Amino acid sequence: MDESVAPCCPPLTERPLTAEESERTAKMFKALGDPVRLRLFSLVASHEVGDACVCDISDVGDSQPTVSHHLKKLKEAGLLASERRGTWVYYRVEPSVLAAMGKLLTAPASA
Repeated sequence: MDESVAPCCPPLTERPLTAEESERTAKMFKALGDPVRLRLFSLVASHEVGDACVCDISDVGDSQPTVSHHLKKLKEAGLLASERRGTWVYYRVEPSVLAAMGKLLTAPASA
């Protein structure tokens, strides 16, 4: 995962984000702001074996080149990792990404 876009921020209720943290977090949310990208991210994240072949997730109503473009944007935002196996590319969500996203939006227990 590209360290420059990896979500690494404290919960929003803990302290204000720094300018750098805001930039990284905005890239992540911007990538998820597109409905097709959000659906692709969800398909990968919920795939039963942990990683999803592009052949299993490409039926989202867009052409294959468009799906590839969306997957590339998700990868550039640090939300997905990929691995080529033969002729197919497999995508996975790093567990740390989901944990960081959850932590970012979680209110403190005392609230």
